[in-house]
Amino acid sequence: MYLRKIPVSLNCGLDLIGEVLYGKWKIRLLWFINEGHMRPSELQRKIPDASRRVLNIQLKELEDHELITRKIYPVVPPKVEYRLTEFGESLIPIISKLGEWGDEHQDHLRNVIVKREESLSGE
Repeated sequence: MYLRKIPVSLNCGLDLIGEVLYGKWKIRLLWFINEGHMRPSELQRKIPDASRRVLNIQLKELEDHELITRKIYPVVPPKVEYRLTEFGESLIPIISKLGEWGDEHQDHLRNVIVKREESLSGE
């Protein structure tokens, strides 16, 4: 059983949203599910850098936080689809705004990320 080394902080909205959305692929998963990519294989194709295991863990966490639902169809082989809950849908405008901000500042963000990577690799 997994035991957290650092206790969960639930003191404010930023702590809460960080706890729910912490994970490299969660925001992208929510976005792609909203776009209609509901099958695990579709999500894997949309995020090829992520391992299947990590995607499954993060999908499970999103489901546990009631942002998505999973439906398993009784066919062979089993078919699974994910959908946003109403609660999850309420995040889409916020994710959209974050994406717009990233688009507006992409040159600056790329430069600082590259600069940081270069300084880390030179250490």
